[in-house]
Amino acid sequence: MTPITEVAGRRLALSNLEKVLYPATGFTKGELLHYYATIADVLLPHLRDRPVSFLRYPDGPGGQVFFTKNVPPGTPEWVTTAEVPRAEGPARMVVVQDLPSLIWAANLVTEFHTPQWVVQAPDVADRLVLDLDPGAPATVVECCEVALWLRERLGVDGIEAYAKTSGAKGLHLLAAVRGAGSGEVSEYAKGLALEAERALPRLVVHRMTRSLRGGKVFVDWSQNAARKTTATPYTLRARGEEMVSAPVTWGEVEGCGVAAELEFRAGDVVDRVRGFGDLMAGLWGAGGSGLP
Repeated sequence: MTPITEVAGRRLALSNLEKVLYPATGFTKGELLHYYATIADVLLPHLRDRPVSFLRYPDGPGGQVFFTKNVPPGTPEWVTTAEVPRAEGPARMVVVQDLPSLIWAANLVTEFHTPQWVVQAPDVADRLVLDLDPGAPATVVECCEVALWLRERLGVDGIEAYAKTSGAKGLHLLAAVRGAGSGEVSEYAKGLALEAERALPRLVVHRMTRSLRGGKVFVDWSQNAARKTTATPYTLRARGEEMVSAPVTWGEVEGCGVAAELEFRAGDVVDRVRGFGDLMAGLWGAGGSGLP
């Protein structure tokens, strides 16, 4: 029997709460739902008004993992949806605006991925993102070195950067921007990646080519394209353990000596939110900076 739970006045059928999603740690679907309910206040502002792409893993990361952008079958009528532009024509996608919608979506067992624009203005970017992806034997430690250089370089242009772990091996830098299209932000981000490669040639590569990436950090600027998405702050990832894409302080980035220092599981993030609040609140609380 599927339990019915009331969340902020909405009735939800939550299924398979005892199912173990992460066998390495025994982390269950019920714990996943509890995690999202607990950190909802800091996660929801990063989801609000953004169409969500779902990377679903209903049987855990070792089972079938599939990506869906369209509104899933059976979506309750009270969940907000929006028509968004796509190359192949307009499509309708979910927009997670409140706690019941978040818990409904979490019950699907999904990573949350969002674009760098909101549904009210899909032709205008309000975020810049740089995905720092280490090629072995490089780790997040090398990503931190690159992140510090990029933070300083962005600061020269009056743009404040915020950092979070990818929840996998790397680091994401995000900044609020305004008044530019996705194409313009992509070109600016590509320029930053090229500058970083020139400044740190033994550490940085701006091209995706696998053969170039050994021991270096790939600065992926391409996620600024309008059609691309990035893992939302605080989302759980479909990894071997219940790793989270967790905001970090610049002090933590500067002090990182081993990769394990920037690995955060769901329980860690709940504790961090209690202590820090949202380390990325500045992203949605400010109007952003114009590009130079």
